[in-house]
Amino acid sequence: MTVPPADRRRIVLLTEGHSEPVAGKTASCILRYCGDRVVALLDSTQAGRTAGDVFGVGGGIPVVGRLADAGAADELVIGIAPQGGRIPPSWRPVLCEAIDRGMRIVSGLHDFLGDDPELVAAAAARGVELRDVRRNDEREVSHRQGLREDCLRILTIGQDCSVGKMVAAVEIVRGLARRGVDAKFVATGQTGIMIEGDGCPIDRVISDFVNGAVEKQVLAHQHRDVLVVEGQASITHPRYSAVSTGLLHGCMPHGMILVYEAGRTHHMGMPHCPLPSLERVIAAYEHLAEFGGGGRVIAVAINSRLLTSAAAAAERDRVRRTLGLPAADPVRDGCDELVAAVESLRGVLPSPAADGGSA
Repeated sequence: MTVPPADRRRIVLLTEGHSEPVAGKTASCILRYCGDRVVALLDSTQAGRTAGDVFGVGGGIPVVGRLADAGAADELVIGIAPQGGRIPPSWRPVLCEAIDRGMRIVSGLHDFLGDDPELVAAAAARGVELRDVRRNDEREVSHRQGLREDCLRILTIGQDCSVGKMVAAVEIVRGLARRGVDAKFVATGQTGIMIEGDGCPIDRVISDFVNGAVEKQVLAHQHRDVLVVEGQASITHPRYSAVSTGLLHGCMPHGMILVYEAGRTHHMGMPHCPLPSLERVIAAYEHLAEFGGGGRVIAVAINSRLLTSAAAAAERDRVRRTLGLPAADPVRDGCDELVAAVESLRGVLPSPAADGGSA
């Protein structure tokens, strides 16, 4: 069968029973950045509503209860990112129906579609592609050679998981582009890869090769003026700190932008583990960064979705005052203040060495 180009595929986002911003963050971000390609959300528990009603983004894109009600669509995207990355067993009939309809299926979960014999056989019979975004063959360690110091490397870091590191990174890149800066978003998670079209699913890379996989992304794109690397989790999270540390040391950032969700008090999925203060998170990241170039935190991106406008403004002022750093919610306030912090750091980069620069 003829497969449309990626930028012309008509997407149905599958979020059945999980249409909320945390579990459904993949759907939420695709709606925000690729919404012109989405024809419907599939969630029988929210049928009759719109994407704007459910996620606060996506406008009038309908939520439907059956795949048959989605209209002309040729791609089904699994729109959730649950802990553990497993496909809900109750979704299996929907996946089979999508294949029978000749739809390409895209998944960013740890359960690979391509490892399921029944789905593989059905897809082969219908000539349908099953794409597992997290599948990779990274097998290279970090070498710390050939890194250009005139290409500014920025890493978004988090106080916790699912706080908006990807959104902050994308918005900053777009803000830089509006100012004429040749900037690149370096995707390191499944949703970012779906949006950007390239990147590396860093939390699925064998631990020895995490640093090298990130470094490879930097080397591949350092002909640009600025690279904004999407952070994952947090070095302070009891479950996922290894991935975050590998990202930090692999990209050797000149600067970091701290992202947090105002109002959150405990690590995601661990209500018995209180979050460390922003001050402690900054100190920890800057200390670890000393072993890879010495990048510092230059600004704070606030996810203020849980706050009223007045409370968000007060929180922004508090962070600026207590941390002495530029602060803004990239969605609510725009990212001009964050972009200005990046450009300020870019202005003090050393000139490239005669041999092209290295670290």
